[in-house]
Amino acid sequence: MRKVCIAGNWKMNMTPSEGKAFAASLAESVGDVTGNVSVVVAPPFITIPSVVEQVKNSNIKVAAQNMSDKESGAFTGEVSADMLLDAGVSIVILGHSERRALYKEDDAFINRKVLLALEKGLDVILCVGETLEERENGQLETVLKRQVTEGLKDVSPNDMSRVIIAYEPVWAIGTGKTATGDDANSAHAFIRGVVAEMLNEGVANSVIIQYGGSVKPSNVKSLMAMEHIDGALVGGASLSVENFAPIVRYND
Repeated sequence: MRKVCIAGNWKMNMTPSEGKAFAASLAESVGDVTGNVSVVVAPPFITIPSVVEQVKNSNIKVAAQNMSDKESGAFTGEVSADMLLDAGVSIVILGHSERRALYKEDDAFINRKVLLALEKGLDVILCVGETLEERENGQLETVLKRQVTEGLKDVSPNDMSRVIIAYEPVWAIGTGKTATGDDANSAHAFIRGVVAEMLNEGVANSVIIQYGGSVKPSNVKSLMAMEHIDGALVGGASLSVENFAPIVRYND
């Protein structure tokens, strides 16, 4: 049985003091979750240290929302993998649709980050997903195959045990719209098939594939009931313990 990963992406929300208080409350609510479910939060860079301190005695892992494709040097404003590791981060989100759309990150650039993160010892959540226009034009599978194939280029079968894929239909992020369970499951199954083609069936059957896109307490159970959905990458609902805790504890 594949593990389940519920991750909260805070985006550009929560100051260090706000994040500290939130993380303490979250640790009380879900920090004891064990078994098949892993819990991850991804604060802004500046908020990471205060969150790490608050969740250190819990089962909550801390992720970064991005990282540089360079190890160090004259890259003003960038944050390196080594910096993240030293701050207590164990996972990094790469290829989020907002990074692709707003900052023009392409697949090759994202792939360099993926390979560097894995080399440095960070686990990776690789985000993929289509826009509404791409879906309506029948390009769903073309887009997903390109993003998965190019994003995971040169990743070894062994390293895939440290990669989570997050399918996030861009049209469902922050809009209140959610792909139906069947639609999401179909996309996840397709992604799993692409991984099988790239590597092998064993890797494809074991890789965790999350769904991201307006996940909330009211729809998480129906999504998680789908065969190929192994968790959630949660945006807005992860900013409130009252909303995020029930998502984490969807199976209670």
